[in-house]
Amino acid sequence: MKNLILGLLAFSLVFASCNNDSATAEKSPADLTKETAVKNANEIRDAVNAEIPDDTINVAKMTFVEEVFDYGTVKEGGVVEHAFKFKNTGVAPLTITKAKSTCGCTVPDYPKEPIAPGEESVIKVRFNTKGKSGRNKKPINITANTWPVVTTVHIDGTVQKDESKQAADNKAKNQ
Repeated sequence: MKNLILGLLAFSLVFASCNNDSATAEKSPADLTKETAVKNANEIRDAVNAEIPDDTINVAKMTFVEEVFDYGTVKEGGVVEHAFKFKNTGVAPLTITKAKSTCGCTVPDYPKEPIAPGEESVIKVRFNTKGKSGRNKKPINITANTWPVVTTVHIDGTVQKDESKQAADNKAKNQ
């Protein structure tokens, strides 16, 4: 027992002497916390704000003419196409890194070159209605050097089932 106590005492002295920095020895815990604080430590504690950049003002910004395109009612099997017009209303060149939807039936095509502040461009979207009867509201998520990082636009409308296909389906069910 005596050896255990002496061993712990020796370990404590060695540990304390290794960490005894004359520059920090006379500082209060509050001073040490201020000096060693992690940049954006509030973001580490606040998961909701973890993605917020230091500067949300001096970035590129996408301003769309319309955020939802209503294509009305179309017959199943066709392709709906639309060009979402937007302008970079920010102060930095806009760079789109990715644009995608939730399924392969909706395919966006976006500019690969940076868009200067004040310039306009388009994101073209093609929606294949084959097998998509009923109401369809498809999101297009655009990832860019903006705040927020992801901007979403939608195409929305109704796809009427092809009557000849519906009759064939009903006939197949009845057999």
